Amino acid sequence: MAAYRALRTRSRETLNLVTRNIAPGPLEAGLAREILDAVASGFSDQIHFTEEMMRYPSLRGQEHTAQACFYDALASRGYAMDRWAIDVTEIEDHPGFSPVKVDYSNAINVVGTYQPGAIQGRSLILNGHVDVVPTGPLEMWSRPPFEPYIDGGWLYGRGGADMKAGLCANVFALDALRCLGLQPAGTVHVQSVTEEECTGNGALSALVRGYRADAALIPEPEENMLVRANAGVIWFRIHVKGRPFHVREAGQGANAIEAAYRLINALKELEVTWNQRRFDYPYFDSLDHPININVGKIAGGDWASSVPAWCTLDVRAAIYPGVDPKQAAGEIENCLMERSSSDPFLAHHPPRIEYNGFFARGYVLEEGSDAEAALARGHALSFGTELESFVTPGYLDGRVFVLYDDCPCLVYGPQSRNIHAFDERVNLESVQQITGTIALFVAEWCGLETIP
Repeated sequence: MAAYRALRTRSRETLNLVTRNIAPGPLEAGLAREILDAVASGFSDQIHFTEEMMRYPSLRGQEHTAQACFYDALASRGYAMDRWAIDVTEIEDHPGFSPVKVDYSNAINVVGTYQPGAIQGRSLILNGHVDVVPTGPLEMWSRPPFEPYIDGGWLYGRGGADMKAGLCANVFALDALRCLGLQPAGTVHVQSVTEEECTGNGALSALVRGYRADAALIPEPEENMLVRANAGVIWFRIHVKGRPFHVREAGQGANAIEAAYRLINALKELEVTWNQRRFDYPYFDSLDHPININVGKIAGGDWASSVPAWCTLDVRAAIYPGVDPKQAAGEIENCLMERSSSDPFLAHHPPRIEYNGFFARGYVLEEGSDAEAALARGHALSFGTELESFVTPGYLDGRVFVLYDDCPCLVYGPQSRNIHAFDERVNLESVQQITGTIALFVAEWCGLETIP
């Protein structure tokens, strides 16, 4: 904090300039430099807070402890606080809703709102998700996944890259402005949501609750680039029933696991067909393989000496922006039923399909928005390079803002390695530069005023 106070003292001349002109717009070079210096001075505290958040294993159904930590951090900064568990009844009729099969008691959303004395700038949502994916076998990690550590300029641990480093960057970008005696001249909502990894219902719940703004920014781990277009996602479970017999009479039975593999082959053929359609979709035509239909989990059978009577497959399928998930689900069902109809056993015992998570459309961020231009200027000042954009086939909560609130959502974040894998890590130099970009973007987008 001593470094913060020194920066604030050195910034009086800059503050006088800001006092005379608080309107949103491109920043004066001296002020931009002060902001980046403030980010650098606070970066050690930022890393410590990120590590603290990473120590909470905010797996699905366990998000509440990390959210309590984040709530306290925002409350201590004087934000107006809101916290709630997702209520399915409030969002299940929304077109962006995804079906859910788990209890939401611990699916807690947290929002801290900064409100200026007199609103003179544009509003902003700084969003991030606190939920993380399972670790997989612990013995495949170099160190325990929820004990963060730094090595060679990288911060290691589950959820650090995806996306607690970005979530914390939102907080410390605003801190950097505050340490200079500055605050946004527009309303800013700092959101930490759940369910990004499985339904997207957390961000949707915040929207339905009434949180809206002129722009949104989500610092997902996107290799220092802006997401231009994003695939939609469907989650579904295939239930296959077999005919159990003792293994000595296996020929009289029907193996549910083997039947499930025949259905997997049908899905892989559908994947080929969908990838051939990429030339019909802007931004996806340049990708070799934008659509993946992934069998992420398989379970079946009860006894090694019995022909298995059951098998379930958990599957994730990507879809192009503009494709209705209902349409894609219909194609999936037709694919499975056609394969079943030509199968001696499945023709009389067809699989059952259950939708148990993502049922989400993809989106395209249209080029040329004022928000993107402001982000590009901030990126150039922080990184010294032009902002690049790219297309990703992974799910992002940006679709909630773009599709259902007509709000430009900038998904842009740090360099990472091994997200959803072992030894997940995020590059700390990149995190600092991304935090600088966010701070500069807030300053330009919302405008600035001196703290009374």
